[in-house]
Amino acid sequence: MVPVSLLLWMTLEISGYLALARLGLHLDWPYAIALAIGTLLGVRASINAVTWMFGMAFASPAPRLGFATTARLMWDEYLAFLLTFLIVLPLERLWMPADRLPSGRPVVLLVHGYGCSRGVWWKLRRRFEAAGYAVASVSLVPPYTSMGKMVPLLNQRIEAVCAATGAKRLTLVAHSMGGLVCRSYLARHGSSRIAKLVTLATPHAGTEIARVGFGQNAREMEPDSLWLQDMAGETPKVPVVSLRNPYDNYAMPQDRQRLPGATDVELPAVGHIAMLYDSRVAEALLAACSKEGNQR
Repeated sequence: MVPVSLLLWMTLEISGYLALARLGLHLDWPYAIALAIGTLLGVRASINAVTWMFGMAFASPAPRLGFATTARLMWDEYLAFLLTFLIVLPLERLWMPADRLPSGRPVVLLVHGYGCSRGVWWKLRRRFEAAGYAVASVSLVPPYTSMGKMVPLLNQRIEAVCAATGAKRLTLVAHSMGGLVCRSYLARHGSSRIAKLVTLATPHAGTEIARVGFGQNAREMEPDSLWLQDMAGETPKVPVVSLRNPYDNYAMPQDRQRLPGATDVELPAVGHIAMLYDSRVAEALLAACSKEGNQR
């Protein structure tokens, strides 16, 4: 649903820009196309800028980065944003074919974040498979419903993956909002199927940028929401590793990525979406998902 809706939205958006350029500004086709592409990229640059404004306005204490490092951080995040939402997700099936689930290997299930789909894992899936894992994924739909309503879909996928691989338990690896959905799953279904939970830049105590987000799940991720207050009383009964991004531009204040009782691992400076393509983050994830925690 997410890839289809993104592709439809992008098609309509570009058509609107072309219509404005041709009918409103009376531009020739080459100039109209250039204007449409420029506007498309400019709108994404504005969205990306807003996330950094929030990230800096509500930043937790952290060592200051130099101008060049900050500029590179923001540029890499913008490129990752464009790649993810203009190319990867709309054309998900080209980037992320069906899961390959061989038996006899430790199993990880990748759970995406807000407004995304399983396609965001296309690069990290290759790293996990190269490291000897059977790698499963799931798309949580509809994308803007309550996180609690996403849990049954996650549960179905967990059971299907265990049946397909013969594994008794698996490791959940979750980016951003996905970590909260996994915690809700553990609170509802227990830990019989789960060996470990590894969260990546998950706003365990909420994020300020959720206040401008769409959907019920955005309301639930607002700091001090009733949903988060309820979840705070649910202690996961499995080992949890929280990979925290001290310079995150979506999960802020960044210290709200901490989860009491979890192993806290600080990541290098990287953007919230760019971390899905970063080799240093990949190594940290593989280290957190030590194979000894999985049972076949």
